Amino acid sequence: MPITKSAKKALRQSKRRQKQNLKRKEAFRDALKKIKTLVEEKKFDEAKKLIPQAYKSLDKAAKTNAIKKNTASRKKSRLMKLIKKSSAQ
Repeated sequence: MPITKSAKKALRQSKRRQKQNLKRKEAFRDALKKIKTLVEEKKFDEAKKLIPQAYKSLDKAAKTNAIKKNTASRKKSRLMKLIKKSSAQ
């Protein structure tokens, strides 16, 4: 347990940040999961409508350093690759 006043505050801050990071990570994971299930069900139009939501949540997570910028870019790229490949078949 922290003893000094500044250490106590740092602990409070880190707990608050941890909650925010977790919320942002869950947001983009849920968005990606929804899109992947729609692609598996061959509902490509609905999946394409959810892409902006997924991009927004990934960008927000990257902006706040919940995930790294390249990780967000990689996930966006793979998402589009999945949709294009599946809809072409």
